[in-house]
Formats: sequence, C-alpha cells, structure tokens
Amino acid sequence: MKTYENIADLQPLVGEVIGTSEWLALDQARINTFADATGDHQWIHVDVERAKNGPFGAPIAHGFLTLSLLPAFTHSAYRIRNSSTGVNYGLDKVRFPAPVPVDSLLRAQFKLMSYEALENGGAQFKVEMMVERQGGSKPVCIAESILRRFP
Repeated sequence: MKTYENIADLQPLVGEVIGTSEWLALDQARINTFADATGDHQWIHVDVERAKNGPFGAPIAHGFLTLSLLPAFTHSAYRIRNSSTGVNYGLDKVRFPAPVPVDSLLRAQFKLMSYEALENGGAQFKVEMMVERQGGSKPVCIAESILRRFP
C-alpha cells in the first residue's frame, strides 16, 4: 500500500500509478450475495450447474459486482494520511473487457488521470481503475472514478 501525507501530494503524480491493491478472491458466495442485493439472478451468475455448460464454462461475476469492489481495492492500494473523508463524485468510461469466472483472484491498479484543487483545501481527481484477473490476458474492468477528498 502506498501512503501519501496530504491530498496535495497527489498533484504532481498526474499520469502515474498511485497504488496497486492486494489480490481479492471472488467466490460463489459473494456472487450470490450480490445477486440477492441487486435482484440480478441471471443463470450465468448463480446457477452453477447450468453455467458449467454455458458460454464461459463456469459461473461468472456480475460486471457491476466487479465495479462495486472499487472501495475494497482502493482501501488496500493507497491512502492519504491527512484526509478526513472522501466521496465518490461519479464514473466515466466504465468497461468490462473480459469475464470474471467464479473463484478468480482480482486486483486493481490506480492511475491518476487529473487533479483539481478545490477552494476548501480539498481536491477532485480522476483515477483510472484497471482491474485484472490473475492469469487473465486482459483487464476485467476499466473505469475512470471521479473522487473528492477533503482535509
């Protein structure tokens, strides 16, 4: 995990990777829980036996489940010591280039795309989150997250 003392420490890092998360396991229980929370019980996610004969050979995670792991990935990738809070301001360009088979290990890399100081001493920045699957040949999720952090 990378640690930054202050929000402003990120400003000169535009264009650079500011952190990489730990690996996170995505098992069937988590997929089922997400299905229950969202009402998306499509068989490719929750019907293990049927999914074995489906297009992916196993159940796959919901794309939005992968995206919803952004806070967990962020928590293990980087932190800003002198920041009291952060809020999600939105997302740009969300894509799911590859499926996430059940029992995959995922991690995310965070690249700072832009930084804008706010009048209250905080900052708004855009971070490209690229989620990879261990052993996968391409990312499983790429999203531009717009965040606001406050002192």
